[in-house]
Amino acid sequence: MSNDRIGLIGCGAMGSALVKGMITRGGVDSSSVFLYDLNDERKKQLAAEFNCIPANSYKDFVPDCKYIFIAVKPQDIEGLLYSLKPLVQPEQICISIAAGITISYIESCLFSGAKVIRLMPNTPCLIGEGSIAISTGDTVTDEERRKAESLLKPLGMTVRLPENLMDAATGLSGTGPAYVYLFIETMIDAGVSVGIRRDVASKLVIQNVIGAAKMLDSNAQHPAELRNIVTSPAGTTSAAMLILEENGFRSCLIKAVREATKRSKELRMG
Repeated sequence: MSNDRIGLIGCGAMGSALVKGMITRGGVDSSSVFLYDLNDERKKQLAAEFNCIPANSYKDFVPDCKYIFIAVKPQDIEGLLYSLKPLVQPEQICISIAAGITISYIESCLFSGAKVIRLMPNTPCLIGEGSIAISTGDTVTDEERRKAESLLKPLGMTVRLPENLMDAATGLSGTGPAYVYLFIETMIDAGVSVGIRRDVASKLVIQNVIGAAKMLDSNAQHPAELRNIVTSPAGTTSAAMLILEENGFRSCLIKAVREATKRSKELRMG
């Protein structure tokens, strides 16, 4: 088994993002990356785009790979794991991005002592700006975790979390981009409602979000401090903040995150 070979099962949006990031931004040798997907056309297209090796079956490459990325839908993972059981060796590392599938469940389908890493990525990983919560099984060493994190680095930021917080990471970060998109969509509509052309409103709002995020990222100030800077007494921002508070903007968003977390727990397997 080669120490640098990577196998990917599932070439959907997130699987493709993994391949793109590891090869184009992470410097992984494309000839060491093997792909499999039930959708043969999708697999071949991804392999051709990044010069990877398409396989007729995951059985063709799993025994020879150090890292086995599992990027299939949660409802498809049980059968896949039992099929992988006779192929996976104790020194190999299985990395799953299937939402709600616990490390203990994966271990139970494979074998006791299997090395398992669980991820909760989000869609900005597609452009290298994602956030990835990572949790590791007991048999994964610190060095193995660091190497896995180095493979994921081109996709964005990785944050280590205990597995009991992975549902919370799903509700906050995995679902998070949708909250931001809805906020941006609503802000654009608000701009149109006060007379700004939609294309101009779109540019203004998107840049507002980018600029505000970069300001937070570039210094240690609390978001409330930066908000207070632009909130003059009896000014326009003050008037706007009052409306948001009166209509439960904060509590609504907190409830949304809590509900998404609750739903993730309901979908959990293992």
